[in-house]
Amino acid sequence: MLLKTLLFRFSYFMVLVLVLALPSVSGAAQSKQAEPSVKQGYIVFDQVHVLPMHTEPVAPDQQVLRKQRVVVQGDRIIAVGAANELAIPQGATLIDGAGRYLLPGLSEMHGHVPPLADFSGVPKRYLDDVLTLYLAGGVTTVRGMLGHDRQLQLKDDIASGKRLGPTLYLAGPSFNQHTVTSTEQARQRVREHKQQGWDLLKIHPGLSLEHYQAIAAEANKQNIDFAGHVPEAVGIKQAILLGSRTIDHLDGYMAALDGFDTVLTPEDMAPLVALTKQHNVAVVPTEALWQTIIGAADSEKLQAYPELKYMPARVVDGWQRYLQQASGSYYTGATAALHAENRRLLLGELYRAGVTILLGTDAPQLFSVPGLSLRREIPKMLEAGMSPYDILRSGTVLVGEYFADEDQFGQVKAGQRADLLLVDGNPLDDLSVLNQPAGVMVRGQWLSRQQLDSLLADIAAARLTESSTP
Repeated sequence: MLLKTLLFRFSYFMVLVLVLALPSVSGAAQSKQAEPSVKQGYIVFDQVHVLPMHTEPVAPDQQVLRKQRVVVQGDRIIAVGAANELAIPQGATLIDGAGRYLLPGLSEMHGHVPPLADFSGVPKRYLDDVLTLYLAGGVTTVRGMLGHDRQLQLKDDIASGKRLGPTLYLAGPSFNQHTVTSTEQARQRVREHKQQGWDLLKIHPGLSLEHYQAIAAEANKQNIDFAGHVPEAVGIKQAILLGSRTIDHLDGYMAALDGFDTVLTPEDMAPLVALTKQHNVAVVPTEALWQTIIGAADSEKLQAYPELKYMPARVVDGWQRYLQQASGSYYTGATAALHAENRRLLLGELYRAGVTILLGTDAPQLFSVPGLSLRREIPKMLEAGMSPYDILRSGTVLVGEYFADEDQFGQVKAGQRADLLLVDGNPLDDLSVLNQPAGVMVRGQWLSRQQLDSLLADIAAARLTESSTP
């Protein structure tokens, strides 16, 4: 069966679409990215309704705190309290929150970041634009799932304020059948990634079970996570048992359940769902992208996405070519609709069983534009039966718990990193209010709607200029 072969080739095809299909841009066409800065003065959100996103599920009447003041200094939230009780610090910058809702910034738990400007000829403009697009979509944290040279420097530059962007937690270069040649070499490579400072190991298809076991054993010894795909020779059960921190794209489940050709029932899925929950393995579904990859998405709707105007023309052309000549190890063609329905049912069963679900879209990928791709993924999560509150948890507090050893973020409370999203309506009533935030704060730096619109307009203008250049 095509779906059970050539598992590695597709992943590298997608990387080539992302990296190699970029147009060349001169130094004169640099990004209009907002000036990075670390401000030590006070910023106060006044009279705002707060979704604190507590670590534990709460009753509906406790999910929103009304008419609050939230005080930020530097990159930290330092106080949250009722507006009629909490004083405004002298000299504070006030942000009017009346009638608006404040929640933690969202996370992209399977994202990608382009190389720096002098790496393989990739233009600096595109890197800054991707970082800006994440922020414009309300994404203040990204788990980058494929590392490359100098990306750790980029992470440090963002953290220090030299460059504006979401906080990055990064997987290193891929572990696959081409980069892993023996069990001892696999162990050595794990040690090297740990020493180099990567936050986790990226698993791609193609690994043998023996090599995967060696990676898992050494990763456990070195106290570094591994996550990503499920190699065919490994299978979903062994990936769970050996300790993959997350299963991305729900990879491996359909192969184990014969979900490509057979209508699945809850009873069919129950053993794997229970195993996932028992071993505390999280999933990053990336449902919207996967419908495109397997051939189940509406191609006309994909090509009409307004956010495509922010992507380089040659990248979008590559995405359109995929629609015309779809192929690869994950493409299911005639059975794609059944495959997509089984994935929806599986996500629902995982959710109802209490498996940790983390928000991710695998942007930038096929018609998945960084940050703005959340507006495509969230409806898929709703269709699977997830509540609006739990969808928000999947991109906020649950991500904060995932990275609890690194920092405190994902909630609106004192001591947390000041990553915040201000919106004009209650997202618990309508999650689409997330699509056009009134402003985004990342590590204490505030970007108003006007600033975001200006940055987006600059990116769109640059794309028009690039497309008209011979």
